[in-house]
Amino acid sequence: MKQKTGKRMQVVIHAGAHHTDDDRLINCLSANREMLAEHGTNVPDPQRYRRLVRDILHQAQDSGLAPDARDILVDAISNEGAVDRLVLSNPGFFGTPKMAVGGGTFYGAAEHRLNLFRQLFPDDQIELFLGVVNPATFLPPLLRQTEFDTIEALLRGYDVAQLRWSELVTRIRTHHPDIPVTVWCNEDTPLIWSQVVRELAGIDPTVQFEGEFSLLEEIMTPAGLERFRGYVAAHPGMTEVQKRRVVAAFLDKFADEAAIEEELDVPGWTDAVVGTLTELYDEDMFTVQRIQGVQVITP
Repeated sequence: MKQKTGKRMQVVIHAGAHHTDDDRLINCLSANREMLAEHGTNVPDPQRYRRLVRDILHQAQDSGLAPDARDILVDAISNEGAVDRLVLSNPGFFGTPKMAVGGGTFYGAAEHRLNLFRQLFPDDQIELFLGVVNPATFLPPLLRQTEFDTIEALLRGYDVAQLRWSELVTRIRTHHPDIPVTVWCNEDTPLIWSQVVRELAGIDPTVQFEGEFSLLEEIMTPAGLERFRGYVAAHPGMTEVQKRRVVAAFLDKFADEAAIEEELDVPGWTDAVVGTLTELYDEDMFTVQRIQGVQVITP
């Protein structure tokens, strides 16, 4: 029998960005569903809620919500047991790939979509999690999911060098100052993976979970991975900081270059253009770190 869902919850909204983790985070949490349920964290299957949440948000926008919409949703998607913290993940929460850039900004509908989430969860504490990424590597795969033929067309004439994640985060904080925001760079994910997973799940650093190093399997050579696992097994009780140093050291020596290299085949984009966008992105992340109410997870 399901627990009554009327009590106040923490509602985690993991809203992408598009083409960052490719559902690795939610899949990792799902693999630990039973353990997380013991901590009061509910991780429903995304297939059970992505379309449903989209339809409910459209209803909220068009005609408002029924008073019991929140409890109906939670009952429909939740697993058995307590629901103290509900984790919802979808790179499309703030819009389609076509809507991810427009008007010279990232995710122009973000604050409006969060307003609809607040209507859906009026008495709950909403938390936003967002993995951001270098625009130089964000835009090419985004383009392939739209009907546009060029980056220029996708940006509708705006300059790619004007795009700033800090503008998006500032906009969200301005419109929703009571929603805590956690941000990280997708490029850093191999080094901060376990902290991102734990922050999403709401569990402390002492809680062990399956898949703590699963991301390394994709980007480290088999020989390096075997040696890494041997090292970790021989050094139990490492702190989070120590683990990051070990991961960084092994990646420095055993990274699979073919797995981590990204082919940027964009007409007109020289190495100098990509270098400039990368520098602007690095500067932008320093700006994000200074925004009040924002936690930035860094290596």
